[in-house]
Amino acid sequence: MLRSPYFPVLFSITVYLSFCLPFVVLDVLSPRVALIRRYKIQQKTSVSWTMMWSCLALSLYNHAMYIFPLSVLHWYWRPVSYPAMAPGLLRVIWDLAACLLLFDFQYFVWHLLHHKVPWLYRTFHKVHHKYTSTFALATEYSGAWEILSLGFFAAVNPMLLGVHPMTEMLFHMLNMWLSVEDHCGYDLPWATHRLVPFGLYGGAPHHDVHHQKFKS
Repeated sequence: MLRSPYFPVLFSITVYLSFCLPFVVLDVLSPRVALIRRYKIQQKTSVSWTMMWSCLALSLYNHAMYIFPLSVLHWYWRPVSYPAMAPGLLRVIWDLAACLLLFDFQYFVWHLLHHKVPWLYRTFHKVHHKYTSTFALATEYSGAWEILSLGFFAAVNPMLLGVHPMTEMLFHMLNMWLSVEDHCGYDLPWATHRLVPFGLYGGAPHHDVHHQKFKS
């Protein structure tokens, strides 16, 4: 199964939806449950079923039209091979940190350009800013260029850094979790930005404010 050309796209959509599901439950309950609503960043807003279905439909479309064909082509170009020995724990942590930091730098530059250059924003990135109040399923509400370019960075970096295939899978899972959490719309007590010291990681509150500043 791990060596199948279909595995990457199944892995991607399954992990993504699994990470979104708990926040979808919160979105459904928050209008009626005050305990949940108190953690919602924009408490006066709510997420409708129409909004969620729209985001889910676009995500499934992008996976079917772009990620799936590229995953199959990538498999034929570079079939997955698993080394006999798994890396040690310290090596896994080091490689994960390297992959995350490299992707974060690339995303920072990409994101900055797509906000500073009006044509890039209007043509490509504006789609992602349709919703000014973030929610988990809006994480992948993006056009083809955004999906493909950021996906390219995420796919190529582990190859450039020469990490073990299992470490690469962990990187993709962690990267997806951080992205979903950034868009979840909740400031939860155990959120990643509360665990990282000195305010180095803005997390969901920072990203929610960013989405509120929608530019037409």
